[in-house]
Amino acid sequence: MDHLLGLLSIRVQKGVNLAATDHIGGGDPYVVFRLGNQTLKTGVVKNSLNPVWDEVLTLPIFEPIPINMEVYDKDRFSRDDEMGDAELDIKPLIEVLRLRLDDLPNETIIATIKPTRTNCLAEESSITWSKGEVIQNMVLRLRNAVSGEVEVQLGWINVPGSKGL
Repeated sequence: MDHLLGLLSIRVQKGVNLAATDHIGGGDPYVVFRLGNQTLKTGVVKNSLNPVWDEVLTLPIFEPIPINMEVYDKDRFSRDDEMGDAELDIKPLIEVLRLRLDDLPNETIIATIKPTRTNCLAEESSITWSKGEVIQNMVLRLRNAVSGEVEVQLGWINVPGSKGL
């Protein structure tokens, strides 16, 4: 735990307008997050191109590097099809957390990140003080896909005895 900064909480909320990869026009999507040799994945939502996962995944963070997100269509008899990918840049969230803000009015927007050609944001992302915590809401546009977005909410969990921020 010497180098652990903390735990990143990723609430995978939903997918919107995912591209169909099945011949019948549907999909059974799930999301995979990769950071170094760590891999986390959501459950599969059957027969939906607008899936609602509403799952929270927790990823140990040792350095603030981007996290790869991949969306797949679960196939029963063949290899799962890729539906697209995106990258989560957690540096803005880490920078705000390092400010050690406390006791702000609820729903105070601390920072906003605009979509650019170099990030995967589909719209402006807000880092907000909400219910005593710093959170970041993101709508990520999938790359290598005809269409599709995934909505996530990032949060942070400090771990006692870790290096911390």
